[in-house]
This record gives sequence, C-alpha cells and structure tokens, in this order.
Amino acid sequence: MPLALLALAIGAFGIGTTEFAVMGLLPDMAVGFGVSIPLAGYATTVYALGVVIGAPLMTALGTRFTRKQMLLLLMGLFIVGNLLTGVAPNFWIMLAGRIVAAFAHGAFFGIGALVAADLVAPEKRAAAISLMFSGLTVANVVGVPAGTMLSQQFGWRTTFYAIGVLGVIGLLGIVKLVPAERARAAAPIGSEIAVFRNPQVGLAMLMTILGFGGVFAAITYLASMMTEVTGFAPSSVIWLTAVFGLGMVAGNLISGRFTDRAMMPMLYVSLAGLALSLAAFTFTAHDKLAATVTIALIGTFGFATVPPLQKRVMDQAASAPTLASAGNIAAFNFGNALAAWLGGIVIAAGLGYTAPNWVGALMAVAALAVAVFAAALERRQKSLGHTVAAGGPGAIADEPIPAAHR
Repeated sequence: MPLALLALAIGAFGIGTTEFAVMGLLPDMAVGFGVSIPLAGYATTVYALGVVIGAPLMTALGTRFTRKQMLLLLMGLFIVGNLLTGVAPNFWIMLAGRIVAAFAHGAFFGIGALVAADLVAPEKRAAAISLMFSGLTVANVVGVPAGTMLSQQFGWRTTFYAIGVLGVIGLLGIVKLVPAERARAAAPIGSEIAVFRNPQVGLAMLMTILGFGGVFAAITYLASMMTEVTGFAPSSVIWLTAVFGLGMVAGNLISGRFTDRAMMPMLYVSLAGLALSLAAFTFTAHDKLAATVTIALIGTFGFATVPPLQKRVMDQAASAPTLASAGNIAAFNFGNALAAWLGGIVIAAGLGYTAPNWVGALMAVAALAVAVFAAALERRQKSLGHTVAAGGPGAIADEPIPAAHR
C-alpha cells in the first residue's frame, strides 16, 4: 500500500480522537460546566450535526480546489475548532468549538476515502479505505484512552489542546506524503448532485444512518453506564475505551479484507452481529467481565460496517463520487447524533443507563432490513435490464420509433 495512506491515517487518527474522546470525558465536562450528563451528551450530538452540515457544505465549496488542497484546509479548520473547545469559558462556546471541528470531519473522510481508493488498484479499493479509517480505529485504542488519562490528571481541556497538536502533525503529513497529482479536483457540482437521483445512493446512506448510528446510542454514555451500573471505578474507563478501540481495529481490518470479495454478505453479518451485541449489552452491563467482552464485540461489529457502507455509496455514485462520499460521512454522524439524542431521552425518562442499548439494537435491525431491501431492489433492476436487453417479455428497447415521433 502507498505511503500516502499513512498521511491520511494520521489525519484520521486526530479526527477520530476528538470524535470519540468525549465518551471518556463526559463526566468531567459535565462537572466542569455544571450541567447534567444528558445535557453534556450534546457535545457528541452537536459534533455529529456539525459533520452532517459541514460535509456537503465544505465539499461543495471545495470543488474548485484539488483534493489535496481541500485536505489541508480541512485539517487547519480542525485545529482551530479543537483549540476553541479547549479554551471555551462556558458550555455554549465549547459546543461552538465542537461544531467548528466537526465541519472538517465529514469532508476529510469523504475526500480522503476517494484519494485512498485512487492510490491503489480497483480490486484493493476497500482495503485502502479501511487502512485510511484505521487511523480512526487506532484513535480509540491509543488516542481516546490517552485523552481520558490526560483529563483525569490535568483536566479535560488539556485533552483538546493535545488533539490540536495531533491536527498539526496530520497537516504536515499530508503536505509531505500525499501526491498532488493523484488528489485531483472533484467533478462539477451539478454532476456531483445528480448522482443522488439514484435511489441506491439514498438507501445506502439510510443504512449508514441506522447501522453505525446504533453504536453511539450505547457508547456515548459508556462512562456513566460502566461506573453507575457495572460498578467500575472511573479510572477503568481508560482501558474500557481501549477495549472498544481494539474491537474497532479488528472489525475494520477484517471487513476491509472481505468487503472487496463479498460486500453485501459482509454488511449483513456485521449489522446482525451489531444488533445482537447491543441487545445483549443491556444484560451484560451488570457484570464486569461480560460487559468488557460485549464492548469489544460492539466495536468489532460496529466498525465492520464502515468499509462496505462507504464503498457501496462510492460504487453507486461512481460517475461523480466526491459529494456522495462526503455525504455518507455526514450520514454516519447524523446517525450518531440521532442515537446520542435518543439515548439521552431514554435516560432522562428514567429508564436507566442501559436503556440506550435497546435504541442502538433497534437501529441496527432497521439498517439490516434496509440492506436486504436495497439488494433485492438491485437484483430486480438488473433482472429487468437483462430482460429488456435480450428482447424478452415486455422488452421495448429495440422497437422502431415512428418518424412522426422522432
């Protein structure tokens, strides 16, 4: 694999750290600003919504730039957002900083996935995408636990300062390693928008919203669940987030390997496994060992959905994939925001810290149903196409057109 993928992975590592770090910082942030845990959870919700808005907006604004130039601009925006979060004097400015950082997220992963895919042969595209996303998964093994430790030792603000430094390293890596000639500009914006007329693009994004979004219903409130329900000490959240991250690394690498061979079967297995793991977490959260194993499984099955979901959108929008690719990253985060919001609602309703697990499980089941429907629709469309091409029943493709109607 090209060395340029390392630069993309470094940027993904920084972005992944800021996205997931909140699950270990949430109790400290709530205390620091004097707000409740569900309200502090908005640090996840607004970040995800920022990605939803920022991904198509930044991608559209960047159609006049090369993909490398856009990656550099996005990393600069990411650095500013994290520094603003760290210095925020109140809760609302902190949320504003999260939104600024989030504006870089969707477009970076959307454009970065295309750059990664262009660096390799067609049969290795999913593997290249998974390697870029490996920075995101490694962030959960190294970056998030380290951020939690920094928060516990020096305060949560220190974590966001450190994330800003990661952004600088990522920016320098892109400058040095990503070849400008392989990071070409996007197609005209009209062509980029036109691909959304394909219903399969919309169905793929709906799978993304419901599928990976289910992970965040549980993970957003992981720290509170593990300390209040399972009985872990607050310091244990550090290695529990690392367990989740290891699961994500495993799921990403396994899925990247098999998605190029059998994309939809990989998606079916990962969504079904995710639904079962989240449902089980409602019960296993009451036992330390069982909870730890389930956290790893949620990470594994959850991130195993990412390469097939991202590749399916890119394949369905192959003629002009930049906006669709970034839009799918927005879909990931819309699902994250929806799940975190729904998780906060069921907690605030008095259903307990394990209730969000059922929210996530139901979302994953719904995603699996959409995947099965989309595949069936695609098979039907191909079957009808073959029938018309062969002149079978109902075929009209080769009928002559009367001169009066030409």
